Amino acid sequence: MNVRTYAVVTGGYWAFTLTDGALRTLVLLHFHRLGYSPVAIAFLFLLYEAMGVVTNLVGGWIGARWGLNRILVAGLTLQVLTLGAMSLAADGWPRWWSVLYVMGLQALSGVAKDLTKLSSKSAVKVVVAEGALFRAVAVLTGSKNALKGAGFFAGAALLGAVGFAPTLWILMAVVGAGLVTVVVLLDADLGRAPEPTRLGAILSPSQSVNRLSVARLLLFGSRDIWFVVALPVALADRAGWSVEAIGAFLAAWVVGYGGVQAITPRIMGGSERSAGASVGREIPAARRWALALTVVTVVLAVTTSLWDSVWVLVGGLAVFGVVFALNSSLHSYLILAYSNSAATSLDVGFYYSANAAGRLIGTLLSGLLALWGGLGAALWGSALFVGASWLCALGLRPVESPGADPSDTLAS
Repeated sequence: MNVRTYAVVTGGYWAFTLTDGALRTLVLLHFHRLGYSPVAIAFLFLLYEAMGVVTNLVGGWIGARWGLNRILVAGLTLQVLTLGAMSLAADGWPRWWSVLYVMGLQALSGVAKDLTKLSSKSAVKVVVAEGALFRAVAVLTGSKNALKGAGFFAGAALLGAVGFAPTLWILMAVVGAGLVTVVVLLDADLGRAPEPTRLGAILSPSQSVNRLSVARLLLFGSRDIWFVVALPVALADRAGWSVEAIGAFLAAWVVGYGGVQAITPRIMGGSERSAGASVGREIPAARRWALALTVVTVVLAVTTSLWDSVWVLVGGLAVFGVVFALNSSLHSYLILAYSNSAATSLDVGFYYSANAAGRLIGTLLSGLLALWGGLGAALWGSALFVGASWLCALGLRPVESPGADPSDTLAS
């Protein structure tokens, strides 16, 4: 394992993730305080998610062709520019212009996020010894989400303490430090494929990658249906929570979710198989935990419709978070296990493109369902998505050599 490269990539990813989480809560709570409707707030995040669909596909190809270093530097640079431009937004602007302006900047932030995530996740397979892959990706993913949760809290706390624009300046300094570290210390050829990669290779021929990608789309759509707009608005309007309390809860949920992700290999009993070896116990585990999440979500939707208690809701969402984290961590390992070692970023980019599509759909539905039927309607929508993700997981199968096994490809 190349410890130095792993540390540099992880540090850059951590710096970005902290600011990304803070920006999410900052925008959501700031514009809710200004009186924007749930649908208007959802639209602020739509381009953020939509850009991820294209960015991951093209970014995976760029990473394979020119190296992961370049897309990591590009992602961090773009985030610095986005935060600076966001600080110029003024409360007195016409509402339609504010929505368009913030949507555009959120789109750039979405590109930055997906370039940074794609390069960091792909780098794990390049620099980590194959036997430790499950543990390494679980630690990276878990710590990332824990920091994103800390960012949720930081964004809400700083909004209350220093205001909108000064918070953005602080975030610029954090991600700027990560950028300088990556530029100075990271190998320029990290992750570059040995042979030139065709643009058409961005679409994966692997059935396992495709099925896992659809399951991922549905999984993250199921979370964002209630998480992005419906829950914060319900906590503010129905429960009367302050912006700091909402930020603290979102932060605690994501930190807890990240912590469970980090220890998933231990919960699963560990796996020391290499990425190229047959994926054995993780496939049945992915099916079992997808079914468990389906049951949890249905029970949560029924329970919250019968008891209008914020503590019943909080407890149910905590259980959802634990089971969701196990599913997410298994997916994060399986995509690297299935991916072609010669051009990991291509398969990872395709997979995270599906992830972004799920978040896009979930974000839009979160605003629409919150407006139509409140948080209850959003939870039932989540249950439908989770059930469909479980059905996709039933089709996952072991593969011996991803990208090379003829029985695992759609092309003949």
